Amino acid sequence: MQAAKLTDISVRVMLVASRLARFAPLQAGLDESGCNTLWVADIEQAVMALETYPFDVAVVDLDDPAIVVGIDRIRSVMPDRHLPVMGVGQAEIHGIDLRMSEMPHPTQALVRLEHLMRAAVAEEEFLLRCQTFAEHDATLRRVEDDHQPVTVLAIGAPDERFLALSNSLNAAGVEVVAAPTPYTAFDYLHERSFDAALLWGGENRSVAMSIASGMKRNTRLYHIPLVLYLKPGDDVNLNDLYLRGFADVVETHVGEADTAERVMAMAHNYRRRVSIRRALDSVRVSHLTDGVTGLFLAEPFASHLRRVYAASVKRRRSLSLCVLRVAKSDALSAINRGGWVDRALPQVGAMISRLVRVEDTAASLSPDSFAIMMPATSARAARAAAERIAAVIACTAFEAGEDRSPFVFDFDIGVAEITEGEGPIQLLERAVADSKRSDAAA
Repeated sequence: MQAAKLTDISVRVMLVASRLARFAPLQAGLDESGCNTLWVADIEQAVMALETYPFDVAVVDLDDPAIVVGIDRIRSVMPDRHLPVMGVGQAEIHGIDLRMSEMPHPTQALVRLEHLMRAAVAEEEFLLRCQTFAEHDATLRRVEDDHQPVTVLAIGAPDERFLALSNSLNAAGVEVVAAPTPYTAFDYLHERSFDAALLWGGENRSVAMSIASGMKRNTRLYHIPLVLYLKPGDDVNLNDLYLRGFADVVETHVGEADTAERVMAMAHNYRRRVSIRRALDSVRVSHLTDGVTGLFLAEPFASHLRRVYAASVKRRRSLSLCVLRVAKSDALSAINRGGWVDRALPQVGAMISRLVRVEDTAASLSPDSFAIMMPATSARAARAAAERIAAVIACTAFEAGEDRSPFVFDFDIGVAEITEGEGPIQLLERAVADSKRSDAAA
């Protein structure tokens, strides 16, 4: 496989391994992708490092017993936040977020580490959201974990290797639903919920690419983790596949049991995030959010922005704010003479509410202007995420009245990342100003 650089992801990674040579290629690849990494040889060094620098994730050597027994000690250093841990090695232990039996490719590891970091940030955001709601005399319901069997949609022709993986998932208690064609796949996707989708690359990978593209254009299916299962010898560009929205890419020389474990980890991660989103949505009809769109109202959003801003500074994490303003045009003004644009804007707001990540907070600043707060996200990554959201909305055509063609929305996007010496209101002002510069440049 060939790796390309994922430039819009920056994760602070601590590698804990007594054998530097084994982890050196992974560290070099993560550094090249823009991560900040540190290698430490034992638990004592790991504890000292965490006391002085707020790492986002830890990668540990599971084949070193002295390191395995110290994982809980590493996590206890930062009691106010969850430190995700990815283990590499053959030992099967509880208490880590992800295990990979073989050393992962740096690009693959980077995507999985970001997923783990995002899951931890989502948990932190839920606690911060609870505090904001309490400040406004509202209560978030408790996050209820779903204990039903994990459900995975397996899309593709019944190849024997694909079937072997499905059997391994079944043996682990996963309900696997087979969809041999794209038509049956989308029928199932619209009829029921899935925790992950497994796509067989097989002889014609373009079919899997087309299905993935279709799912990423659908607001309800957008966040379902996609796993591409390749046939032996496929020469692919990992960066391209991950940018297309795949959460993991697996070659068939990887054992079915290991692949099944990776799929299940992503499915459980997704299900937990769905549970958090469900708890956050439980107050949709309160005085804090719009009952139709689910978006925060302006005043509660400002209150929550102050809280998230303070937490980001304390944890030395980035925080970015995006503003999406409906781009003005003569054509849109003409369509709105019949009120069609005004009628469509609540649907746009609802789409934004569904498309943002669990840890993000979206708000309505005005009927045609929306803000998205993105914790642990750089300005570059925030702009990329906002552009993806705008692109999905641009695929939706809205009614313009009799004898008129349907219309679509374009957006002016503004982004600002926290800088030293400013406050949350200044952050919002910079994002709004940036969106207006985008409008002027159009």
